[in-house]
Amino acid sequence: METEGGITVRQALELPGLRGGLPEVLTCADRLDRTVRWVHAGEAPNIPALLKGGELLLTTGLGLGTRPAEQRAFVRRLADRGIAALVVELGPRFGRLPSAIVEAARTAGLPLVQLHREVPFVAVTEEIHTEIVNGHYALLRRAEEVHRRCTQAVLGGGGVPQVLGILADFAGNPVFLETPDGRLLFAAGPGTGPAGAGPLQVWEGLRGARAARAARAAPPAGAVLVEVPGGGPGTGSVRARLVLLAVSGSLLTVHRMAAERAAGILAVVLMQARQEEELAARGRGDFLTDLAEGRIAPGDAPAQAGVLGFRPGGDPLLPVVMRLAPESAPSGSWALLARAVAEELAGVGAPVLVGVRPVEGRVPLLLALRPGTTRTALADRVAAALRAGADRAGLERPGDRTPSAVVVGDAGGWEAAGAGLRHAAEAATAARGLGDRPWWDARRLDIDLLLWRLRDQPDLASFVERSVGPLLAHDRTARPALLPTLEAYLAHAGRKAEAARELHLNRQTLYNRLARIGELLGTDLDDPQSVLALSLALRARRHTG
Repeated sequence: METEGGITVRQALELPGLRGGLPEVLTCADRLDRTVRWVHAGEAPNIPALLKGGELLLTTGLGLGTRPAEQRAFVRRLADRGIAALVVELGPRFGRLPSAIVEAARTAGLPLVQLHREVPFVAVTEEIHTEIVNGHYALLRRAEEVHRRCTQAVLGGGGVPQVLGILADFAGNPVFLETPDGRLLFAAGPGTGPAGAGPLQVWEGLRGARAARAARAAPPAGAVLVEVPGGGPGTGSVRARLVLLAVSGSLLTVHRMAAERAAGILAVVLMQARQEEELAARGRGDFLTDLAEGRIAPGDAPAQAGVLGFRPGGDPLLPVVMRLAPESAPSGSWALLARAVAEELAGVGAPVLVGVRPVEGRVPLLLALRPGTTRTALADRVAAALRAGADRAGLERPGDRTPSAVVVGDAGGWEAAGAGLRHAAEAATAARGLGDRPWWDARRLDIDLLLWRLRDQPDLASFVERSVGPLLAHDRTARPALLPTLEAYLAHAGRKAEAARELHLNRQTLYNRLARIGELLGTDLDDPQSVLALSLALRARRHTG
């Protein structure tokens, strides 16, 4: 068992206080390396209920009982509480310990010691407690030395790898920094440096076992897990988790203490890194916004983009904009979003420039459309990456009232990139009220964009009311609702058979409902002009409602 920072039963018996009592070990001499957490002296029959485990119990035996059954039960209760050892002073109560006590202790695996001379229990208690406190103080000094070295490393320009390397060398075991959901961020092994292959091989070997347990389940046996605070809103948020694995040797109390102090340093380092990363992501967002708003000339854009690491060569540029749900935008990590999107798009094999605009809740991107890659295929990958990144960063949640929208513009050169970004950004704002789909083509949102720009005009609201007001009034008080029928009919361009299939209605039921809609609206649903007006009214309603 772990003894670092405390005192074992064997060491306690060698101290002057107990050694003066001429201790004799009667049972479980092979278990004297148990750690003594505290010393307790008492004679009450109910003393087992007062113990928490790890105590060295001193007694003269007055509470042990007079009958063998009572004595065996008393010893069993002590063993069940997990005490380190039972020390009985011989004297008026016992000239020698009864066999019932000795056999019960042996059966329960409890070290039993008898003292042949009287000793002052107060002095023994003080002596052992002093050793325990001194041991813990020594642990604190060793852990603080690790904290000092980590602090110096960070002040000297080091980061997470250097801190983990110091901790791994101190523990003599591999150390890992992982996300709260179990993804590896950094690894270090003793003597290998932060880039050593050893810890990564250990991590790979544990992947199967880790996959079988939940992210917050218990770590492997013998491991030390410490949470790095500050990953999100709230005082109990977790930014990452520090994991020490017992590979080369056991992990002791001092290793946990050092890990807890290192976790505080890592929290500061990660916070600073996130701030720097977010500033960089915002800088890229500012560049893309300036390009969209015409503040950067197309001729100057390639050089400025190159400074930001975006060098598409002569390939066409595909503008993409994600507009997040307004209730999600204030929370989460924008830096993590930019990083997550870049990681998701790493397999595309095309240069990408990702920026963030937290104030507008917008994520603008430019991608190089490589030869052999279609606009649709690239748009699918980008949209999936954006949504996955928003989810990882906590910026998109199920149940948001207005889903986020991803809009893809036209591919072109630097001359068209600014206008493409501006058009996609405006269309993304208009698209947020149109329902949820993987991505929208900016070219098909022009009507909705025009209606969105007119959303505050009283004439538009009056047009909607004149066109579909009676139908909406009907649906508020009668069943079945007829608006879904009209929407399906218009969506299929008046093809009644297709509309009936979508609504799971037979044709006659659909005809009856369409006839009722025509009566309510006083219009002919077979007239192209009427159909156009109704289509516009329903699209306008999404922006004025």
